[in-house]
Amino acid sequence: MTLPRKDLFDIPDGVIYLDGNSLGPLPKGVSEAVQEAVVAQWGGELIKGWNTCNWMEQPARVGNKVARLIGAPDGSVVMGDTLSIKVFQALAAGLALRPERRVILSDTGNFPSDLYMAEGLIALKAHGHSLKTVAPEAVIDTINDTVAVVMLTEVDYRTGRKHDMDDITERAHQAGAVMIWDLAHSAGAVDVQIAASNCEFAVGCTYKYLNGGPGAPAFIYVRPDLAASAQPALAGWLGHKAPFAFDQTYTPAPNIERMRVGTPPVLQLAALEEALKVWDTTTMAQIREASVALCDLFITQVEARCPELTLISPRDGSVRGSQVSFSFEHGYAAMQALIAQGVIGDFRAPNVMRFGFTPLYIDKEDVVGAVDVLENILNNRLWDADVFKRTHLVT
Repeated sequence: MTLPRKDLFDIPDGVIYLDGNSLGPLPKGVSEAVQEAVVAQWGGELIKGWNTCNWMEQPARVGNKVARLIGAPDGSVVMGDTLSIKVFQALAAGLALRPERRVILSDTGNFPSDLYMAEGLIALKAHGHSLKTVAPEAVIDTINDTVAVVMLTEVDYRTGRKHDMDDITERAHQAGAVMIWDLAHSAGAVDVQIAASNCEFAVGCTYKYLNGGPGAPAFIYVRPDLAASAQPALAGWLGHKAPFAFDQTYTPAPNIERMRVGTPPVLQLAALEEALKVWDTTTMAQIREASVALCDLFITQVEARCPELTLISPRDGSVRGSQVSFSFEHGYAAMQALIAQGVIGDFRAPNVMRFGFTPLYIDKEDVVGAVDVLENILNNRLWDADVFKRTHLVT
């Protein structure tokens, strides 16, 4: 297949969208699918829709579609809840597998919410557990026989640095630790082979590179040999073996379904299920090859034309996700000026300008065009206006 496939997306005219690593754009067909779910299914079927429209099967059905994009078998991924909830579940289940150990190991580049979930779980357990964070490059040498769980995000949300999933997982297992991967910046961006890594758990969101829309549900992967025994911690009624038996005590489902918690978000899953159809037109290997080329081009262009910016992402595409980040003292204002001129990236404190490259709808002309705008903003100090220095609620 020839990339990109801009015809599959509704992107406003005149916009170069370099923020799919934070929120993917609207795929064509999603509006109609949601309208169908609202009017014909909810409106027409009412509560019958749980049976007539197969709403209850959505988490597993859509989970299988996500599984194919992360190198996992059918029946090993289920959808629902938020990524933070899925992190909590995976952590709790991982600690239960190593009851004699007390250390959760992560790195300083991990997304803060993952660390917050770990801190909250430690406080709830009150059994002397601790969270240890080290520099990303120090992780593999820090794993030892005191570590219960290694919890890492494969691609750093701020810099795009990419961990070596196979090497770190192997080291964790050599030390007897459980491995959890957060694929928030990997799913739909890099060629993940989660089953081949042999990790116990993986989690991720679907509103970034998978284009599921704001608030789209998260997913959790459980290695198949653990699916019937992993302790879900959050024992929601839809993770029960027989939800509609309404037993007073909890008996977990004998498979990945035990990782379900509450009622599935039907409308959000309808949007996501339709959005995932764009992946029928390509492979993750094709996406990855094109992504590395686009990022390399962007780095070359920016460094040649915008010397005020400093690259903080890895230069080597093999250890970088599908984003490029530069530091700039006035990064927030410069990004706001870029957005005002139709080039949409985003900013992360304290000074990081972040750009995501999704080959499904970005091409070389977009990359060069974006740098044209950026160069003009820097050369003419267009960012140095009060309107661009006002901090918004979401940066």
